[in-house]
Amino acid sequence: MAENRFGIHITPEDIIEALSFFDSWEDRYKYIIDLGKELPPLDPTCRTDDNLVRGCQSQVWLIHRDEGDKLFFEVDSDAFIVRGLLGVVLAAYNGKTREQIRDFDINAYFDQLNLIKHLSPTRGSGLQAMVRRIQALAST
Repeated sequence: MAENRFGIHITPEDIIEALSFFDSWEDRYKYIIDLGKELPPLDPTCRTDDNLVRGCQSQVWLIHRDEGDKLFFEVDSDAFIVRGLLGVVLAAYNGKTREQIRDFDINAYFDQLNLIKHLSPTRGSGLQAMVRRIQALAST
């Protein structure tokens, strides 16, 4: 698994702070797309139906591993903006314990980013599907 800095070196607070510098949503989208470029590529052999997140408009793959009491995630998508949104989600969840994942108020985080209302309904649903998948993994 390649090193994924999201959630380890890039925190939700970092994302909130960075997005607050931009006045327009066009600039915020560009930033989110750039975040996606920082995600390490997912091994093509991991792009399987089992790893596909259902409910996303774009194709999204998620794999995870346990290291001690922490969960680490690798993700990928065929859409640039979605890769960036995955980075936003991983900033909250990657490298965290199951308890930290369950306790993190992802909706308050999205509210602070003012994110959901600036996404199409299908993108918002896909983002929520990704969150549900990670939360389900944290509940096992």
